[in-house]
Amino acid sequence: MSERENCRLVLVLFPLQGHINPMLQLATILNSRGFSITIAHPQFNSPDPSNHPNFTFLPIPDGLSKSSFAAQDFHSTMLAIHRNCQEPLRHFIQQMLEQKDPQGRVACIIYDAVMHFAQKVASQLNLPSINVRTSAAVSMLAFAAFPRVNEQGYITFTDSLIQDESTKLQSLDLRDLLITMGENPSDSTLELRAATTSANRNSRATIVNTIHFLEEEILPKIQSYFHAPIFAIGPFHKLAPSSSSSLLKEDTGCISWLDKQVSRSVLYVSFGSMAGLNEEQLLETAMGLAMSEQPFLWVVRTSSACRTEWLELLPKEFQEIIGQRGFVVKWAPQKEVLAHGAVGGFWTHCGWNSTLESICEGVPMLCWPVFGDQGLDAKYISHIWKIGLELEAKLERGKIAGAIRRLMVEEEGEVIRQKAQAFKERAEQSLDVGGSTNTSLNELVEFILSFQPQHVTAD
Repeated sequence: MSERENCRLVLVLFPLQGHINPMLQLATILNSRGFSITIAHPQFNSPDPSNHPNFTFLPIPDGLSKSSFAAQDFHSTMLAIHRNCQEPLRHFIQQMLEQKDPQGRVACIIYDAVMHFAQKVASQLNLPSINVRTSAAVSMLAFAAFPRVNEQGYITFTDSLIQDESTKLQSLDLRDLLITMGENPSDSTLELRAATTSANRNSRATIVNTIHFLEEEILPKIQSYFHAPIFAIGPFHKLAPSSSSSLLKEDTGCISWLDKQVSRSVLYVSFGSMAGLNEEQLLETAMGLAMSEQPFLWVVRTSSACRTEWLELLPKEFQEIIGQRGFVVKWAPQKEVLAHGAVGGFWTHCGWNSTLESICEGVPMLCWPVFGDQGLDAKYISHIWKIGLELEAKLERGKIAGAIRRLMVEEEGEVIRQKAQAFKERAEQSLDVGGSTNTSLNELVEFILSFQPQHVTAD
């Protein structure tokens, strides 16, 4: 048995689609490098083990139900996960350590950063831990921007950075970062940010699903604050292309429709697995798409509207206007869609997975962020990288139609498309031998191998 096969890595997942996907992709990447993999996950939204036969899956009792997770106070639900899952996770890994698994002793716990209790478990069991950022690297600073008290009085981490005139995020002022992430966070949000930041600082390293050139200015600033090594090994989905973990059934019929469309003519519209539309937003989006006179593929999840029969919310003239120009599905195979030659633009909520997938296919974006770090991603896309346009928060059909035409058919859109294509080429270069991602991944493997696998632990 090789040194790597004797190393078992326990990856701890957070039970949302946008977090499960990149963590399983990371597991696939590490498994391809010879490591044995155990996936520890809450029972809520469990991934399908049959999609990953090489992994061992470890369900953790979480005390959650579909109704409790759908509650409005999202952060309180996250705190409940931390309370309910910490002790079961510690118990299960303790058993693994005592069993002396012949397929590999536990070398490290690698956890989604928001599952910060896993770092405490690692400390209790005398195991190294590595946290994973499934969002942009800069979100680490956003999470660190919470109120705290020191000898000088009541300050924030961001205030201390702002005092340094040289501190900018590629021309994005740190004050904008706070505004984007919310100036008046709730107590539960502050608790989450504080606990996540503390866990990050106590981890041996951080893995980020980003590409070095996208955040080359901010990565050294993050490194100087958190001290431990940062491994930028994105895009995960390109390193693990066969990894599938969708919790929703994909409608592949849209690919046949795309095959009949003109090159780069179709606007793909999807707001991810969490963001939803109310009745007014649904109507304005539909009519904006109709008025744009551009072909579109629109993902409308059943829960995106206030009623299941969401088509009843649309005016009768909508279907008459669009004819065969539009195609609507409940869920799409997004990576395949974005890679299709007919797709020329992506109207997105700016989730980080969607952002990376769009960059890797050279597809310019129309940005409509909804919550969390999506606003920050939108600023990156539209203001820093200039590979997209940002819509106003309030959806209005005329402005929607105008923005779509700007992106898809006007000269401004062609300039953006050329920039997006250049980003695609740089992303591909990062994966080559000697590229930033390839180099960082090799360094991560050696870093993990430096840990001594454990099979006993201190009480």
